[in-house]
Amino acid sequence: MSDPLILTVPLFSDLGNLGLALRRSVFVGEQHVPPEEEFDSYDLTATHVVALLDGSVVGCLRILFLAEHVKFGRVVVAATARGQGIASRMMRYAMDLAAARGQTRFYLTAQSDKLALYEKLGFVAFGEEFQDGGMPHFAMKTY
Repeated sequence: MSDPLILTVPLFSDLGNLGLALRRSVFVGEQHVPPEEEFDSYDLTATHVVALLDGSVVGCLRILFLAEHVKFGRVVVAATARGQGIASRMMRYAMDLAAARGQTRFYLTAQSDKLALYEKLGFVAFGEEFQDGGMPHFAMKTY
């Protein structure tokens, strides 16, 4: 299997729409996140990233460039492509993109069972565990 191609895409494009469909499939379908919590107004201003493998969108995430930090979120990989490092590759791409814009303060909220993925990228959990979309999460930052 080849390495994934990681791209920044417009939200309302063929690849952007496929990324949104993947998010819906995983977060709403698999993880039972209420649809009204999964999609929000931040999607309209976010930078969207997708991972393509063998011609299919197998991963996506969004980047929010906020005043206080860059927030990464909605990181998702298709069930058929998990365990291949795609989430890590997308995150590195997104972090490099933000760093190229001069950003150094990175933040995200991670599902508690995914902390190790983000720790390998330099994120550190802080604060108390909380519920988001019906699942336990921790806030994480690199600063």
